[in-house]
Amino acid sequence: MNKAITDGIVFLPMPFAAGLDQWSSEDGTPGSDTYQGAANAALVAADQDFGGALELQKAESLQKLRYMRETPILPGCYLQIRARIKAIAGNLPNVRIAGFAGGAGGVALPGVVLSGPEVALTTYGEVVELRAIVGTGARPGVDMVWGRAALFGHFGIDLTGPSGGIVRIDDLEIEDVSSVFLSKIVSAVDVRDYGALGDGVTDDHDAFEAADTAAQGREIIVPAGTYFLGQSTTIQSRIRFEGRVVMPDAAILALTGNFDLPAYIDALGDGELAFRKAYQALLNNPGHVMLDLRGRKVALRQPIDMAAAVANQTSYNQRHVIANGQFSVFPGAAWQTEVLTSQASYDPAAARRLSNVVDVANIPVGALIEGNGVGREVYVTAKNVAAQRLDISQPLFDAAGTQVFTFRRFKYMLDFSGFGDLSRMVLSEIDFQCGGDCSAILLPPQGSANHIRDCFITRPKDRGITSHGEGDQGLMIDRCQFLSNESPLLSTERVSIGFNANANDIKVRDNRVLHFRHFGVIAGSSSILTGNHVFQGDAAQNGIRTAGVVLTRTNNRGTLSANYIDNCYVEWGNEHDQAPEFASEFSFSALSLTGNVFLASDVAPWFTFFTVRPHGAGHFLNNLIVTGNSFRVIGASIDRIERVDTSFADLDYDRISNITFAENAYHNVTTPVASPLVLQHSEASAQSAWTVSPAPKLPFGAWAQTVESAVVTGPLRDGAGAVIFAVPYAEPGQGLARDQITLRWPEPVSGTVTLRVRIDDPF
Repeated sequence: MNKAITDGIVFLPMPFAAGLDQWSSEDGTPGSDTYQGAANAALVAADQDFGGALELQKAESLQKLRYMRETPILPGCYLQIRARIKAIAGNLPNVRIAGFAGGAGGVALPGVVLSGPEVALTTYGEVVELRAIVGTGARPGVDMVWGRAALFGHFGIDLTGPSGGIVRIDDLEIEDVSSVFLSKIVSAVDVRDYGALGDGVTDDHDAFEAADTAAQGREIIVPAGTYFLGQSTTIQSRIRFEGRVVMPDAAILALTGNFDLPAYIDALGDGELAFRKAYQALLNNPGHVMLDLRGRKVALRQPIDMAAAVANQTSYNQRHVIANGQFSVFPGAAWQTEVLTSQASYDPAAARRLSNVVDVANIPVGALIEGNGVGREVYVTAKNVAAQRLDISQPLFDAAGTQVFTFRRFKYMLDFSGFGDLSRMVLSEIDFQCGGDCSAILLPPQGSANHIRDCFITRPKDRGITSHGEGDQGLMIDRCQFLSNESPLLSTERVSIGFNANANDIKVRDNRVLHFRHFGVIAGSSSILTGNHVFQGDAAQNGIRTAGVVLTRTNNRGTLSANYIDNCYVEWGNEHDQAPEFASEFSFSALSLTGNVFLASDVAPWFTFFTVRPHGAGHFLNNLIVTGNSFRVIGASIDRIERVDTSFADLDYDRISNITFAENAYHNVTTPVASPLVLQHSEASAQSAWTVSPAPKLPFGAWAQTVESAVVTGPLRDGAGAVIFAVPYAEPGQGLARDQITLRWPEPVSGTVTLRVRIDDPF
């Protein structure tokens, strides 16, 4: 550092030949006496040692010589004052560098050292050099420590000791010597000292790495300029950028000493570019597992192709974290959804493929597929242009043959679709500010144990988190907030979806979800959803609601526990089945809804909280547990909380097995349901065959399949009123709807019986 060079500050005093009115015999402050016209001072034009010089006779016990202009004192800047002097005649004085310390308002600073080391002149004609260093800090080698209150100084020399002697003084020099202290105090290495030019053209790679080698624990400084790095560059030391770096896309900038987004922004200038290069370094640097955004906001002009940012990696399976920041977008054409139509054929025998696709090259991977017989959230996973083929994420339930499909390619802030396999990725404490212009995250086509936690997905246009393949195997979504862009709309008018999943074993926990069409469409099995609050209400009276959670796997093996399902419902179907009719499979099985809070307000009376929607005939329920839930409606009552949507097919009620629908709480529900259902039946007149109707309190309008018990409550009496001791036998599944039970007695009796009835066969 040298302020005279970097900031253009003038420290050097005027030469004596410029006029002695610039030199004071006092402190040098305005109004003090000068040597102009003084009897004891004269200019010597040609001294043999000095050239031009001041000849001065010591006339006072302390003879002062001060430069009258103010020399600035700057924090961190150290000045060296030098003077050369020799005795000519008379008494030999003592000499020293000295000065006046000025503070705010021009007043003298008290209590500071005002002079340097004193030297005695011992020989006439001998040139003696005086030196002293002044500065604000008490550093070794500083003679006059003036502190931060010092603003300026008037510098010169003092003559002490015997008077009467004559001396000659060469022009004083004042220079910035901060660089002497810089390497010891700041511990910094400047890349320019190792050959960096910063002209934006010359490759400064070698200079940067040489500076890094020399730093050995010190910080590297990159001064103002544009530094071209023509190849991958690794900096192990901490580095600070005033200038900017430019480099090829494929070249890696690894700032391992201070690996965080602000360092890359300082280096590259642009936040979007900085994030791409930092992510590239993360996947190429075994020394770091986390890219800390350090609270910075990154505004994106276009989707970030995360795989293109790391062109040398097609897969990555080590834990890596992106954390603690915000992404937002500049609205523009780059975020517009691509919409294409194309004719293609579907054969259920090749369940995850479209063939004979017209213009297949133009259809992007990651596009949503729409068409007749296509379930929700089916995406293009890969394409083979030569074979005119598209691989798709899920089978189609009723699309056999040839038709025109629509393909919608949403635009995502972070698009991981270009990777082959990306696993163990963590996105933590990130706010995705979609602003209604784009979607948030597109997962890789393959991957496992990826984790999205403590994030805000705010106002996505179409999707929050999309899986177009099986990059969601074991996906974890924890403690995130999903905030819709469609809150003013009726729930049936909304199109945005919080997330979808195709693979198995996902965990969705403790999220808060507001005003989507669906929170999640889950095609895999063994899912765990717990602690989530999903709210999808609107302002309509007697309104229609949409599903909050859509399960499309029949043999589900899933658990929904302790969730708050608010103004939406759970839908269980098989729309991702190329052969939706039952055919030697487990059918609708292994699902548990336990301890959830279900709430709805101002809904139509036919609204239900749990819907089973078979897309083909012959299916049945097996191993379903619905226990300990609270079902409440605010406003007018609803008819019941569960139903079978028969838009495509009904269930086979004769095969229902192992159902527990019990210990639930019902508020403003006209018909609470249970299985096993406990009910009482009374006959006022003696009958040998009693017809008992458990309906409509059996779940799903199912059949009365099993009578677990029938206990007489009170006395049985014959037609004459005598008490009879008898036991009936039960005939379940009676009546046209097979929802009645006939109790047959050995003789006509009247009385009351308590029954325990199930909709399933004995297990």
